[in-house]
Amino acid sequence: MKKALISDWYYVNGGAEKVIHSINSIWNDFEHFALIDFLNEEDRKFILNGKKAKTSFIQKLPTVKKNHRKFLQLFPIAIEQFDLTDYDLIISSSSAVAKGIKVNKNQLHICYCHSPMRYAWDLREQYLKDAGLTKGLKGFYAKSVLDKIQKWDLSNSENVDYFIANSKHIAQRIKKTYNKESVVIYPPVDVDFFGLEETKEDYYLTASRMVAYKKTQLIVEAFNELPHLKLIVAGEGPELEKLQKIAKNNIQFVGYVENKKLRSLMQKAKAFIFAAEEDFGIIPVEVQACGTPVIALSKGGTLETVVENQTGIFFDEQTAEKIKEAIIHFGTKNFEPKIIREHAIKFSKQRFENEIKEFVDIKFKEHQELLNTR
Repeated sequence: MKKALISDWYYVNGGAEKVIHSINSIWNDFEHFALIDFLNEEDRKFILNGKKAKTSFIQKLPTVKKNHRKFLQLFPIAIEQFDLTDYDLIISSSSAVAKGIKVNKNQLHICYCHSPMRYAWDLREQYLKDAGLTKGLKGFYAKSVLDKIQKWDLSNSENVDYFIANSKHIAQRIKKTYNKESVVIYPPVDVDFFGLEETKEDYYLTASRMVAYKKTQLIVEAFNELPHLKLIVAGEGPELEKLQKIAKNNIQFVGYVENKKLRSLMQKAKAFIFAAEEDFGIIPVEVQACGTPVIALSKGGTLETVVENQTGIFFDEQTAEKIKEAIIHFGTKNFEPKIIREHAIKFSKQRFENEIKEFVDIKFKEHQELLNTR
């Protein structure tokens, strides 16, 4: 069986890349494809076993390393130019265009879907607003590009034989967007690395890329109104400088921190604050594996990973006031770190790898049997 694994892109080591790492832990003979590949050597070794992905023409475009998304209109053309006709099994890891790869009837294509393309569907208006593209000629052009990509994305969902959703939340969006059923297999979480710590210190923690949809600004604004409580903010991104300017003295920015240091911050935090509406959200599970409770938005994947009043509490709106109320309410609660960790173990890396392997093996066997009857 000749196998191809295609991802949208490789440039950071995030949640989608941890899925790729686990798939490579099951099968080590994939050939890899992506629109771009700018991984550093450490991340490449972890994610791709040291291999390089075969990339598209977008890899060579000027300034692409700094901002690949500005070439969005070229993504469908680029993904369709990959020739995968020699492969029996194609697995795509997709939150954008990877699932649009061209296939034939003799190939089995399984898509692990992190989300239908966000900027073409649910978050379309938010992306246009954040990019300042709601008005004028540029706005008109951006909307026309998204219209075309939306049609392309819907049409190319037919190239997928089976969808795997990373949460029930995403399974519902796949059904709504593509009218396709999917099986839910939660992403892998390295619960062994994120060990239990029962002794907590007197600070709260949030950690993410400093981009608008993570809503870190709301968390900062909430703690501005709670000057007696300490917040540590980990992460880098385009919003960092703005957040530093508005933050009061009880808020500490530590920038990018490597894995072991971040783990230590997670283990000792009183609670972790999570304000984004994520498709799944690996970091709240990592935090819970440390025995640390989560204060989270009651939307998206966290509804499936946080148990209210057992492993954390929820707030129901993305506003600084609601976050503030939740933090005050959290102060009246008691949580048991061992119980929190026991819950997180359900999302382990080994569980993911067992479920993916079983699903792929069964579907490939069925596919071969079908081919043999033709």
